Formats: sequence, C-alpha cells, structure tokens
Amino acid sequence: DKLLAGKHKGFRLGKYKLLGQIGKGGMSSVYLAEHEMMRARRAIKVLPRNRVGDSSYLERFRLEARAVAKLDDPNIVRAYDIDNEGDVHYIVMEYVDGQDLHQMVVGQGPLDYDTAADYIAQVANGLQHAHEMGLVHRDIKPANRLVDKHGTVKLLDLGLAKLTEDDQASLTMANEENVLGTADYLAPEQALNSHEADSRSDIYSLGCTLYFLLTGSPPFPEGSISERLLKHQTARPDSIFKTRADAPPSLVEICEIMMSKKP
Repeated sequence: DKLLAGKHKGFRLGKYKLLGQIGKGGMSSVYLAEHEMMRARRAIKVLPRNRVGDSSYLERFRLEARAVAKLDDPNIVRAYDIDNEGDVHYIVMEYVDGQDLHQMVVGQGPLDYDTAADYIAQVANGLQHAHEMGLVHRDIKPANRLVDKHGTVKLLDLGLAKLTEDDQASLTMANEENVLGTADYLAPEQALNSHEADSRSDIYSLGCTLYFLLTGSPPFPEGSISERLLKHQTARPDSIFKTRADAPPSLVEICEIMMSKKP
C-alpha cells in the first residue's frame, strides 16, 4: 500500500531495492531500482492496484512487456522481465539516465537543427526496427523519447502498441477505445480509428515531434482536444519558418512530408 501511495524508500520488490520514483501516470508508476545481487540499476514499471481488477488494463500491461521483449535495438528501451508479487504487477526495464525531449525543449528552448535532425533520425531507426518486427507504436511524442548522457535517444512506453500479427488489438476494440494516442501528435487516420493505424501513422506523429523540437510547440497548440484533433484532419500548422526563419529548407520539407494529411 505504501509503495503504491508513492512511499518507496527502503522498500523491495522481488529482487530489487527501490531507490526512488521517476515517473507517474494514469496507467502506471515507474521506480528507479537496483538489483540487490548484480548492483545494476533498472526502471520498474508498476501497474496501479486499482487497475489490476480491470482485465483490459492488466492484459495491456502484459502486451507492453511482450511488445518490448520482441525488440532489440539501441534506440529502444529494453525490457528484462515481467512479474508480480500478489496483486502488484511490474515490468523490469532498462534504466536510462537522462531526460525526455519534452523536458529538454521546455527547459532549454527549441533545439539546434543538427541536434533535432540527429534525435529524430535515431527515433526513426528505432521505429523502423519496431515496424519490421510487426509493431506499431501509436503514441509517438516528445515525452516518450529519452536522451541519455551520451546523446543516444531511446524510444519507450509501448503501452498503446499494436502487434500486427496478434489479436491484441481487440483489447481496445472490446472496450470501445477508438481514439488512442496523444491529441497534439495524432495522425488524422489514427484519430478516426486507432485500430487502423499503421507505420505511416507513427511517421506522422514523429513529424509532429520534429515540429515541436524546432518550434517549441506542437503543430496545433490551442483549443480543446476535439478542436486539435479536427485541425490535424483539416488545417495546416504555422510554417516552421515563422519562428525559425533560418531553418534549413530541406529539414522543413522533411517535416512537412512526414505530417502529410494523407497516409
């Protein structure tokens, strides 16, 4: 109970000693932990107990572990194990000592062009591996991209991923969850039906992420969620040149192609 309430110091989970909380969302909490025998640091993602009784959340949690386990790429956070102690279910993952791209831009402002291009290229490499393994991420956004101390970008958070050869997409269909993802970065076709999203939908979201890295804001920063989703369907975002007049035309063109309305 104390662990799930955020009181983690001195507590253990399986073979791991918990050192602190490093993230929290509606779907899970993430803790920094250390394997007691190996002295290796890991990130442990814990499913909240109040979600355990919901079979769709628990199965999606397991799906995330299966999805990450399929992947082996330097630009994707690795998963090492999934386990539970009673009704505390958790995934043991690679710990990345760094910050996400959203935090980076909010704290430092838009990135220089070479750095932005390098980071997006790294994510694209990881995404290509995921797509080749039959996985569509469906939630590409700056906050899901971690940069470590060496400048390596790691793709994480596969909680909404779709395995193309698996029946697991029915998990969301059964619960009538037709719109999955984050409104600021959601491809037009994914907003209409998330179950039809494919690799091109991830590319659109990656283009929106590049737009954010270059301008400091998502393509459509204003309005309600519904209004922003509609703008992704029908409107063109402000030109990158409006805020970055010296942006390389080739980079701006790549970003615009990635954010094309039609897949």
